[in-house]
Amino acid sequence: MVEVIVFAEGPTEEQFIKRVVAPVLRPAQIFVKPQMLYTSQEAKGGAVSFGRLKFNARNTLRQKPEAVLSTFLDLYGLATDFPNFEEAKQISDVYARVACLETALHAAIIEHVGCRTDRFMPHIQPHEYEGLLFSDVVALSTTEPAWGKCLRGLEKVRALFATPEHINDNYETSPSRRLENLLEPKYKKTRHGPLAAERITLSAMERECVHFRVWMDTLRRLAVA
Repeated sequence: MVEVIVFAEGPTEEQFIKRVVAPVLRPAQIFVKPQMLYTSQEAKGGAVSFGRLKFNARNTLRQKPEAVLSTFLDLYGLATDFPNFEEAKQISDVYARVACLETALHAAIIEHVGCRTDRFMPHIQPHEYEGLLFSDVVALSTTEPAWGKCLRGLEKVRALFATPEHINDNYETSPSRRLENLLEPKYKKTRHGPLAAERITLSAMERECVHFRVWMDTLRRLAVA
């Protein structure tokens, strides 16, 4: 049995991991448990600073000496205090940019905690969680009965990019903003995000989203580690 704690950016990501990711891995005795970090004394979720992540990573890995720690953070809106942030900004290819950030984050956490390198597996999703929902826009359009009329618009967005993970990260053109502008009734992240993911299925997301699939494969390999 392997316990995997995943620091999730917010409640939508937490529910996605709990309802879509964790059940697939459970038969292999890999138990994935999402956890939101406190952003204040009372509030959880939202933007995760590197300082907060570092503090919580150290506590988690030392309190749970047999557990593995991962993250599920959005590239879009990533806090500027993350290691190699400025260097990564200069990289145009989104996969190379994320690799730069993840490599630096891994090194920084391992050094800070003083644990084995295999106990921390950072994942930063390009560009944000909602990009995954473009893996199957037909399934996405069935999440709400009235969304069927929005399918053509969803298909046009998807056709513009090589993969859902390439849907860009400007404020007006981020995946979540596109959904908010296209869908009626309006896309509500915490309500529709997990529901849409269940309809789209994990297999569709892995087929369409290379970086996400690599993370899932890394988790699966824990079963034979």
